[in-house]
Amino acid sequence: MNITERYEYWCNNPYFDEATQNELKALAGDTKEIEDRFYRDLAFGTGGLRGILGAGCNRMNIYTVRKATQGLANFILKKGTQAKGVAISFDSRIMSPEFAEETALCLNANGIPTYRFDSLRPVPMLSFATRELGCTAGVMITASHNPPAYNGYKVYWDDGAQVTAPLDKEILDEVNAVTDYATVKTMTHEEAVAAGLYHTIGEEIDDKYMQTIKALVLDHESIAKASGLKIVYTPLHGTGNLPVRRVLRELGFKNVFVVPEQEKPDGHFPTVKSPNPEDRAAFTLALGYAKEQGADLVLATDPDADRLGVFAKDRTTGDYIPLTGNMSGVLVCDYLLRRRKELGILPANGAVVSTIVSTNMVKTVTESYGMKYIDVLTGFKFIGEQMRLFDATGSNVFQFGMEESYGCLVGDHARDKDAVVAVMALCEVAAWCYCQGKTLWDQMQALYAQYGYYREDAVSLTYPGQEGAAKISGILEGLRANPLSQVGPCKVLKIRDYQNDTILDLATGTVTPTGLPNSNVLYYELENDAWMCVRPSGTEPKVKFYLGVKGSSYEEAETLLASLKENLPC
Repeated sequence: MNITERYEYWCNNPYFDEATQNELKALAGDTKEIEDRFYRDLAFGTGGLRGILGAGCNRMNIYTVRKATQGLANFILKKGTQAKGVAISFDSRIMSPEFAEETALCLNANGIPTYRFDSLRPVPMLSFATRELGCTAGVMITASHNPPAYNGYKVYWDDGAQVTAPLDKEILDEVNAVTDYATVKTMTHEEAVAAGLYHTIGEEIDDKYMQTIKALVLDHESIAKASGLKIVYTPLHGTGNLPVRRVLRELGFKNVFVVPEQEKPDGHFPTVKSPNPEDRAAFTLALGYAKEQGADLVLATDPDADRLGVFAKDRTTGDYIPLTGNMSGVLVCDYLLRRRKELGILPANGAVVSTIVSTNMVKTVTESYGMKYIDVLTGFKFIGEQMRLFDATGSNVFQFGMEESYGCLVGDHARDKDAVVAVMALCEVAAWCYCQGKTLWDQMQALYAQYGYYREDAVSLTYPGQEGAAKISGILEGLRANPLSQVGPCKVLKIRDYQNDTILDLATGTVTPTGLPNSNVLYYELENDAWMCVRPSGTEPKVKFYLGVKGSSYEEAETLLASLKENLPC
């Protein structure tokens, strides 16, 4: 069907409820809006299904959620693993509980048992529950850090990681094969319970999760001694409030202050423009509260509590310094490897996994401890994929995983980034620093002095709608057609094209494979350990430019980074 036919189908088919049809009929004559809602079906990207709430096949609603779930159910039935069931969780977003319920009932109608959390829980607890319960899959209803108008649907497989190739394409094919919404199965809650298919989970999983993550702490003594350490935390109206407060309380952190205006779950996120801990504006209330309390550390988790944003106090100036995801990841990585080495528990075949758009500093730190460093494509699911490989082959022992977008994982209890554990780990680092008479910012400066002044940044350009999608595609095609030899002041040494699986050495003309899965990504290795990476977002209508440099001083690195930003090829 074309756009008009799809629109009329939704407006006139009695399968769709009256509210949905009234919403769509009110758009009559608004060609651009109708086009945006019906020019495509929502597709799985690096973060799964994600879109704006509303009526239409390119929107998040109960019908697109059911359709995605029917495709997932068909896939599970073909695999023959339906008896293991599916774990389901949801965050605080608008329609999240309803979408979780629709997901469960569609799976139940297909004869697949479900284990749905009794109330909102973070991404890492869904990953943990999928593994703990031995489920064949997991579903998390969330749009992560997107603005309030969005929601989404993440699919996890039996190892607790988001699906990767070839499963992701096979599931997508099943979803796309569902062309008639009326063929999607569902049943009532009462029928599902009576059939023994609908199960509710809750505190029993919470307790096991807490017990597991607390076992990861390496230095209880420093935590006990750092009684004066003050922490301000905000869950940004999301799922992090209860688990974050619980783990810090049970570990003995005495001075944890939660921003009262942002404590309660609220899908409208009334105190922020966007609940994104990468955005300094999201910290406005928390920073004000931190100054009142004289806090040493300011933390924020996003709505599904898989990302952590951090501000650390500079005791010299009294200012709060923002730590990027790269900085906080390096702080935790260095601490874990150092303390494990001191305790004699660092395995000879240990490995740290990070993404190609994350800081090169994590590789330098990892290799300084004799550990293996592994690069993967953007998306934490690829880190989870490596963890599964470690389990299967015994080739390496997972030590730490991180990505620049404010996500990391300590331990193997989950296979996605875990902001609850990230809070716990970073507070342990802060406690150790406190006992040394230092702050996290002091420690970051010490690591720069030891390893080099690495600085990174990212620039996102937004191009919405069908026209925008073509624009983004054109940018990548143009860069392939006209290979860059220079970016700002830096000469290009090699070009990695992950879509074509090639690494071109510009000096010799030699072409070698990347060794990673195909993906629409271009990576430029620049002179003096600088780099640039270009990729379309998997969850938003954006093209992203990632930049990294290394300098002999902080100022030198900042100057070079600014020059690269001023000379983006777009």
